[in-house]
Amino acid sequence: MKVFGGVVILVLGYLLVWPVPIAPISWQAPSSSGFSGEFAENNRLAGLSFIELGEDKGPEDFAINAAGTIATATHSGAVLLKKKGEAAFTPWINTGGRPLGIEFDTNGNLLIADAHRGLLIADPEGELTVLVNQVENTKVVYADDVDVAANGNIYFTDATTKFSAKEYGGTLQASLLEILEHRGNGRLIEYDPVRRTSNVLMDGLVFANGVAISHDQNSVLVNETGKYRVLRYWLVGPKQGQVEVVIDNLPGFPDNISQATSGAYFLGLASPRSAPVDALSDKPFIRKIVQRLPQFMRPQGQAYGHLVKISESGEVLQITKTPAVHFPLLQAQYRPMKVYM
Repeated sequence: MKVFGGVVILVLGYLLVWPVPIAPISWQAPSSSGFSGEFAENNRLAGLSFIELGEDKGPEDFAINAAGTIATATHSGAVLLKKKGEAAFTPWINTGGRPLGIEFDTNGNLLIADAHRGLLIADPEGELTVLVNQVENTKVVYADDVDVAANGNIYFTDATTKFSAKEYGGTLQASLLEILEHRGNGRLIEYDPVRRTSNVLMDGLVFANGVAISHDQNSVLVNETGKYRVLRYWLVGPKQGQVEVVIDNLPGFPDNISQATSGAYFLGLASPRSAPVDALSDKPFIRKIVQRLPQFMRPQGQAYGHLVKISESGEVLQITKTPAVHFPLLQAQYRPMKVYM
């Protein structure tokens, strides 16, 4: 009986005081209506076709150059290419890190937001150069997505300045820490390739994710994944430097955003929202206890194919999705590229 009591005390002590990397703050998650109304369930992605990645996996983003070549980046650090007319991707370069968001510039160079190395650029011959690995004397620890404006200026996110994807076990693990802590360690960065200078445009973001230049080039849209919303930062005009909410209280975690035709944008939702995460939003002490639990007992994302088309003002124009049961099986068997993201 004494042994049992001792074990209980040890377990309680561990759950209450063992050090954890997060220092959560209280916030109030907005009430979720789930997949209803304009986000109602459908099965429009059930007929997707997939492109083989060979032995690679984990494509986060893709980019298309003027010649029609598609590039994508994978878990192994490899950037793969599929030229126009080809059926599959082939390896091109390896960053030696974890490339996430990618984008071609007008000169055919590939810009790469590498979660381990910062903002990189690869010329058409495949020579890699680090453009930005620190900003305002602070290291870039989780470069996530990137886009380039018509004037050549580059915009990318540092998803969190606290939880390095390299040091905390990977991009997913680091993102979960940032979202559970909810202090807002993410930022949006502008890089001027002519002056070779960079500066922070927005900070305090809870996992700063996808980036897209607006169609009129006057602003940049940014996913704030941990708050289920998309923000707009005004680059020019009477609202220069101001931030607006484009769409809020999404039913899932926004991951990646890109321009679509007719002035619209495609927005991916990586997973439905987690009811336990929302319920614990104003209970930071309990969130620390949750972080001490075995990983399988903590809130987890759910595989779910979900694409949202929104207007410039944030109006939902189209929802395309497929039930969660389809995607994990396909990903495990085929390691496909999600060509719609």
